[in-house]
Amino acid sequence: MSTKNPEHASSWGGACGDQAIAVVGMACRFPGANDVDTLWQLLREGVDATGETPVERYDAKAMYSPHPAPGKVISLRSGYVDGVGNFDAEFFGMPENEARSLDPQQRLLLMTAWEAFEDAGQVPSTLAGSRTGVYVGSMHLDYWDLVAKLGVEAISPSSVYNQRSVLSGRLSYTFDLRGPSITLDTACSSSLVAVHLACQSLRLGETNIALAAGVNLKLTPDEDVLLSQVRMLAPDGRCKFGDASANGFAPSDGVGVVVLKRLADALADGDRVHAVVLGSAVTNDGASSGSLLAPSVEGHVQMLRWAYENAGVTPSEVDFVEAHGTGTPMIDPIEFAGLSEVLGEGRDQDRPLLVGSVKSNIGHPEGAAGIAALIKTALCLRHRRVAPSLHHHVPNPKVPWSELPVRVPTEPHPIEPVGRLAIAGISGQGISSVNCHLVVGEADPAWRRASKAQVTRALPFAVSARTPAALDDMLRRYITYLSPGGQGRQESLLDVCFSAATSREHHAHRLIFDASTAAELVNKMERHLAGQTDVEAATEMAAVYRAGGSPDWAEVFEGEGEFVSLPHYPWQTIDFWLDDAAVTS
Repeated sequence: MSTKNPEHASSWGGACGDQAIAVVGMACRFPGANDVDTLWQLLREGVDATGETPVERYDAKAMYSPHPAPGKVISLRSGYVDGVGNFDAEFFGMPENEARSLDPQQRLLLMTAWEAFEDAGQVPSTLAGSRTGVYVGSMHLDYWDLVAKLGVEAISPSSVYNQRSVLSGRLSYTFDLRGPSITLDTACSSSLVAVHLACQSLRLGETNIALAAGVNLKLTPDEDVLLSQVRMLAPDGRCKFGDASANGFAPSDGVGVVVLKRLADALADGDRVHAVVLGSAVTNDGASSGSLLAPSVEGHVQMLRWAYENAGVTPSEVDFVEAHGTGTPMIDPIEFAGLSEVLGEGRDQDRPLLVGSVKSNIGHPEGAAGIAALIKTALCLRHRRVAPSLHHHVPNPKVPWSELPVRVPTEPHPIEPVGRLAIAGISGQGISSVNCHLVVGEADPAWRRASKAQVTRALPFAVSARTPAALDDMLRRYITYLSPGGQGRQESLLDVCFSAATSREHHAHRLIFDASTAAELVNKMERHLAGQTDVEAATEMAAVYRAGGSPDWAEVFEGEGEFVSLPHYPWQTIDFWLDDAAVTS
């Protein structure tokens, strides 16, 4: 591996200095997976989460034709997220009528961003007024289209909030973030370009923390009709990347958010690092393909070379690539050719480059595709295992497989770099030939703290929510988390209590317990849910907390404690959707 400082090759911090950007938080909603852990289970088990088009989106059966025709769709399937209208308006202080008229892309971004902050251990209120940046990739405004189809009379003053620029603006406003706030559309590379821009902002010192996100919701049949006409919609609703049967892709829903910090800052702050962005490049094919909307091998090669030069990484050392991977007859061979030319050069023939596509699991979430690819890649690096790419049975005959050191993994495959950290690449491409490639490294195991031994003294456990019902649901989540077999049982109770106190927002409805073991804490929470309120902590500090105060947690925990992952906030959602009253009021 070639690095900018080979002497410190065991650590990206030493290798890349100020260039390295840490992914410290991740959250998502994709078909079949409403959180990151469920997404990894889906990937690991090789699940295809696409399905039939719900009739509430549009009546695909009524519009179906096996052959392209005006006003018709050639597929009955795609990738869908359940409950896209569900939103906790009360949590965000939003009147119901406003929530109903608001694009659900904004609603889902709000909840997913909150979860990403939780995953990063960042308390949103402490970021208010800070130079935190927001970068959102998006392609479509289907909710706006639904309003417009009701007639011009349906366009009301509230419609102004559904312009694309407000996708990022809504996050910046809600959390009072004062850094750059940019919504961008480079088609299917949008959210990967959002990550690139966020990283550049952090490296320049323009921001100290950045949210990079992507969102896509399929609410109308319009795009499916268009893709049917140009024969890019997969008739069977599946992305078959690299396969001889590849005949198009399946557009899908998706929301993903990552929290980014400079690696040096993340390590100094004791953050958990999911993965490290080592470098990246954004390019355009220009006129190299001879057609405005067609990709080219030359363009891909330039993108890859510039990305690895930027990262200071030798391409032949890359362990796997999360490809753009749409499963289209034109793009697949071009991707393989470009990857082979750049990442295949000097590669050990006994160690072929593994190339897969998350789109084979969840469909193609377009504006959110790059974020899906980054989250998948971070998970693969964390577990040191490449998830299988689906629907690859007969290799595409247009790809000279025998001449290329590349393979599509159809089974889980271990990542086993020798003497170095694992390295991955992520590619994205927009229809106007806007390309983006990220170079991503594994988080150094040396950064992971060893679990502390269980302490014997009683520890305070603080839990809160916006409403009494949410508080009860939060207790139930913690009970599952801390019960035998739960994720929390693998952590020190000291770290769990410390994280609940210092890395979560404290809302109006509060409880505080003290316990010296996880089993004791679970018992007290269960008894509280059963109506026994005398199980709460009775100390002076507990009284201060319940009254809305902010104890000196550093003093309470005697300077000890490490951040660990906790359950997400339990949203109290209502289904909000358009109706005549909402759009004409």
